[in-house]
Amino acid sequence: MEENLKNTMEQEAEEVVEETTEEALQEEDVAQEETAESAQEDLVEETDGKEKKSDKKFFQKKQDKKTAALEEKIAELEDKTMRQMAEFENFRKRTEKEKSMMFETGAKSVIEKILPVIDNFERGLAAIEPDNKDSFYEGMCMIHKQMMAELEKIGVTPIEALGKEFDPNFHNAVMQVASEELESGMIAQELQKGYLYRETVVRYSMVAVVE
Repeated sequence: MEENLKNTMEQEAEEVVEETTEEALQEEDVAQEETAESAQEDLVEETDGKEKKSDKKFFQKKQDKKTAALEEKIAELEDKTMRQMAEFENFRKRTEKEKSMMFETGAKSVIEKILPVIDNFERGLAAIEPDNKDSFYEGMCMIHKQMMAELEKIGVTPIEALGKEFDPNFHNAVMQVASEELESGMIAQELQKGYLYRETVVRYSMVAVVE
């Protein structure tokens, strides 16, 4: 009986050892699996970190290229705009100058056609005898005065000639005369009155100069 009890105890001890060993092996397997999973997770995290860092660098590089391209495009557009503004300003100035020149040309043309009429008007007034200078004569003088005032308003003024020194920029000498009162080179007679339009000669004075 004692032997049976001993065998039973030994058998139970062996079963306990076997169970303990099996549990230890299972725990070791679990620990190994957890270690492997942890290592795998660390590897995945490290790989993800590297990929994210690489993606960030790629995105930043791409963004820098896009920014540089936009800045270059902006600079190109600004340069183009400045050029167009300069061209427009030159065009505006050129147009204004052409308009002014056209106006000046047109005005001079009209003035040149009016001057002979004024010449005839003045000749007619000068031909009237002193005894015949009545109210009609005075009326014609007033009309002549009004015409000259209107011409002066638009910039037309007569050139001073009689008694002045001859100036080829304003006078056209057609003859020479002798004079005891005036020095040589002075204008003794004004044969046809000259006119300026805004400091530009419309018609030169036709004069006789002292020898």
